[in-house]
Amino acid sequence: MYDLLSELFPICRSITGDGVRESYDIIERVISLCRTEVATGTKAFDWAVPKEWNVREAYVIGPEGDRVIDFANNNLHLLGYCKPIVETMSLSKLKEHLYTLEDQPDVVPYRTSYYDENWGFCLAHSQYASLIEGDYKVVVDATLEDGSMTYAETLIEGRLDEEVLITCYTCHPSMCNDSLSGVVVATYLADYLRQFDLKYSYRILFAPETIGSITWLSRNEARTDSILCGLVVTCCGDSGKLTYKRSRRGDTVIDVAAEHVLRHSCKDYLIEDFFPYGSDERQFCSPGFNMAVGSLMRTRYGAYKEYHSSGDDLSFVNAESLGDTIQKYIEIIDILEHNTTYVTTNPKCEPQLGKRGLYSKIGPTNPQSELIMLWLLNLCDGESSLLDIAEKAGSPFSSVRRVADNLVKHGLLVKDDLE
Repeated sequence: MYDLLSELFPICRSITGDGVRESYDIIERVISLCRTEVATGTKAFDWAVPKEWNVREAYVIGPEGDRVIDFANNNLHLLGYCKPIVETMSLSKLKEHLYTLEDQPDVVPYRTSYYDENWGFCLAHSQYASLIEGDYKVVVDATLEDGSMTYAETLIEGRLDEEVLITCYTCHPSMCNDSLSGVVVATYLADYLRQFDLKYSYRILFAPETIGSITWLSRNEARTDSILCGLVVTCCGDSGKLTYKRSRRGDTVIDVAAEHVLRHSCKDYLIEDFFPYGSDERQFCSPGFNMAVGSLMRTRYGAYKEYHSSGDDLSFVNAESLGDTIQKYIEIIDILEHNTTYVTTNPKCEPQLGKRGLYSKIGPTNPQSELIMLWLLNLCDGESSLLDIAEKAGSPFSSVRRVADNLVKHGLLVKDDLE
C-alpha cells in the first residue's frame, strides 16, 4: 500500500482531468475498474458536472528573472481549477492572488476554486515574506473546457444481491493521508476480498469528493435500496488513533460492527456522532437517502495540522498505520459476512453440556468460552444475531462465532437466516 501511495503521490489530481485517469491506470495494475465518464453540464440533483481542468505548466517569474513559484516543483502551488492566464503585474496585485498559512510558515496550503473561475498560487508564508518589489510575470498554461468527470468502481460479487459500499475520493493532488491513504486501502481491500466466497457483494467506488458521489447517487438511485451499509475510506495512514464517525442513523449494523471492532482492539480509539461536514458520508447520509454509511479513519480530517497542506507528505504516513487500518476494515467485513442468526434446538431449559463434552465436570476450565456458550444457548431464539449476542456478552465477535460453530457441530444450534 505504501509503495502504491508513493507512486500516486506526485500526480496532479482534481475533480476532473487526466491526472485522475492516470491514477486509475496505476490502480488497475492491482484491481480491475469499470470507468464512467460523465459529460460537462450533466445534471446531478442540484449540481452539474463542471468543465474539465488540465494543467501543462504554471509559474511566476520574479523581477530577477527566476521562477519564484513553480507548479513543477509542487502541484499544490497552483490554485485548484485555476483558469489560464499570462500577465505581468506588480507585487501588490500578485499578492491579491497568493495564499499562505501564516501560522505554519514553511508549508504550502491546498486551495481550490472549483465553481468560481479564478486564478492564484499557494506558497509557504516564509517565501511570501521574502518576495521583493518589482514586476512579476504570471503564466498558467491550463485548459478549462467542456470534457468529462471520471469515476470508477469494481464489484466483487457475493451470494446475495445486497451490497456493501466502500468509497474513497480521488480528487486531491499531492497529499498522502487525505486522501491517497484511503485510495490505497480501498484498492487493496478489493484485492483481498476477491479471494473469497462472499455472502454480500462489495462495491468499491473511486470518485471525486462531493460532485463524484452526488453524480454516482443521481445515476444509481434505484440501486441504493440494495446497499446494506457502507464506509467512506479516508485519512488511513497517520500515526493517530483510529476514529469511527457514525452514520446519520447511528445504530445501524455498520455502526455496531465498527464500534465493536474498535472496542475489542486493545488500543485507544475515538467514536464520533454524525455531523454534516467532512467527506462523502454527507451525501450518502443526506435525508433523501439516509444510508447506513459511516467512516473509519485515523486522525479525522481537519484535526491534524498537516491537513490540506504540503505537510501531508510521504513522511506523514507510514506502512504500519496503513496495515492496521486495513486490518480493522477486514475485521468489520468479517462481522458483516458472518453475522448469522441461529436458533437453539433445545429451547426448554439448558441442554446437558457435560455429556457432550462441552462443559467441565469439575468446574469451568475455560470460563469465558463456557459463558459465551450459555449466552448463545439463551439468546439464539431467532431474534438475536451473533453480533447482538457478542455485544450483550461483552466478548469479541470472533470468539462468539467460534463457540457458535462448535455448538452447530454438536447439533445444539441451527442457522436461521435466509441465505
